[in-house]
Amino acid sequence: MWNRLIGTAAVAAAVLAASQTAQASSLGGSTAGYIVAGQPTLAPFAHVRFCLTFPGECAVSQGLSSVELGSSTLRQLASVNGLVNSRIHPVEDASTDVGDVWQVGVASGDCEEFALTKRRNLIALGWPSRALRIAVARTGSGEGHAVLVVKTSRGDLVLDNRTDEIKPWTQTDLRWVKIQSGDNPRLWYTM
Repeated sequence: MWNRLIGTAAVAAAVLAASQTAQASSLGGSTAGYIVAGQPTLAPFAHVRFCLTFPGECAVSQGLSSVELGSSTLRQLASVNGLVNSRIHPVEDASTDVGDVWQVGVASGDCEEFALTKRRNLIALGWPSRALRIAVARTGSGEGHAVLVVKTSRGDLVLDNRTDEIKPWTQTDLRWVKIQSGDNPRLWYTM
């Protein structure tokens, strides 16, 4: 499955080249700035359950804490973002006896499934897990939302299932609540 995904990502990279060029232009040469984590806080309970179910996804991180953002890495980032956004069918949180359930690599899901799948796919492509953090926020309309935040040499960038456009964290409509630690995905901090 991963070979198919990686092969599909390469095809998607070629198809998305025009939008990626536009994204690179929108990012310009400036930096987006970095998120400053606040105080330690509780992880979302659904994330705690996720780590118990998929302990490998929550292992202490290795590698660099930031990715050098060039045209090649931006294309790869945009490819994974667009591919996952198009492959997962969006559905609202299902009401279950245990509440929200976070999963990875599924055919349908809500914002957490998008973010977790993007993280997994980027790690499979060789991206350092320390640079890939899940963040929880509120949308402009007040809904709870989760996204993948990628720490790059040009600042923290957001991969959101609501758009294929990759944006600096300061240029979204999100009101930030908490974010994973880059060093240990089981630890979370206020923003």
